Amino acid sequence: MADLFSTETAGLLSRPVVKPSAGAYGARYRRYRASITLATQTTADNILLAVIPAGSIFAGGTLTSSASLGTAVIAIGTSQVHATNGQLRPAGTFTTVEVPTNFGTSAALSQAALSSDTRIYLTIATASLPAAGTLVADLYYTNA
Repeated sequence: MADLFSTETAGLLSRPVVKPSAGAYGARYRRYRASITLATQTTADNILLAVIPAGSIFAGGTLTSSASLGTAVIAIGTSQVHATNGQLRPAGTFTTVEVPTNFGTSAALSQAALSSDTRIYLTIATASLPAAGTLVADLYYTNA
């Protein structure tokens, strides 16, 4: 049976040892929390979730909502335009109530460190957000 390695662990058993990137292996998380009071935000609205500093590497995110977002389609990424947003969480509905739900595309999770400070937006399409409730978006990053 062959021993196989992930991209991050490929050099651990070589001589000399090639250590994995600190941003992807054994790194400390930094959380950026955005608490959003739901108030019928419309499809024309963008919500700034965070400004992430240069050198950060995306490590995933979590959404938790006190109310179903119904037919509203949300996307999370670096664009204020919904049609081109969704680098971190592709456009989709979110109807899960009070259950933390992880998100992160494989492309976003394997990207290099940010080269400049980057704004992260939640964009809305199809329908407005609910009139009441709270949506919490936690974004997790490590430093390169």
